[in-house]
Amino acid sequence: MVWNTKVRGCACGSCQPNCFLLGRSTAGILFIGFHCMTAKPTRAYEYRHVVGFEETNLVGNVYYANHIRWQGRCREMFLRDHAPEVSEEMARGLCLITTRCSCEYLAEVNAFDEVVIRMRLADLAQNRITMFFEYWRSAGGNGEEIVARGEQQIVCMQRSGGRLEPAPIPRGLVDALKSYS
Repeated sequence: MVWNTKVRGCACGSCQPNCFLLGRSTAGILFIGFHCMTAKPTRAYEYRHVVGFEETNLVGNVYYANHIRWQGRCREMFLRDHAPEVSEEMARGLCLITTRCSCEYLAEVNAFDEVVIRMRLADLAQNRITMFFEYWRSAGGNGEEIVARGEQQIVCMQRSGGRLEPAPIPRGLVDALKSYS
């Protein structure tokens, strides 16, 4: 993952001097940004979470593994809200298997912080789905601060006779995800 906080001019070569990008994958996929400051940021699914003491370590900040747990929770809530039929397919043997996940920590998060996790579709390919996550600390009426960002890839597999075989991404899930790309 290649991240930039500010980039002057993007890969398209037609940007004005104020082009702003938060990041590009090593494959060149633009995750979020403003092209020449005229395009709107991509739509994101949001999951809001208030940090509890049980999620902190002895130092008092959030234990690093919780960020990955919140990615999973965000993904599950997305399925509940936008593709509930996937749970029925899972009962019939569909498996959504995480093959890769990452998180880059940018600032500490503490108990009682409200964190907004925003998920966007990064890529759909064959039976693979790659999602991009941003973690924002809500500052009430004073805006937000980005505290982490991450990525997760899952594959769709089907149980068949005790084995797992690649399966197409369910149509309803594809449609729901595309509205967040």
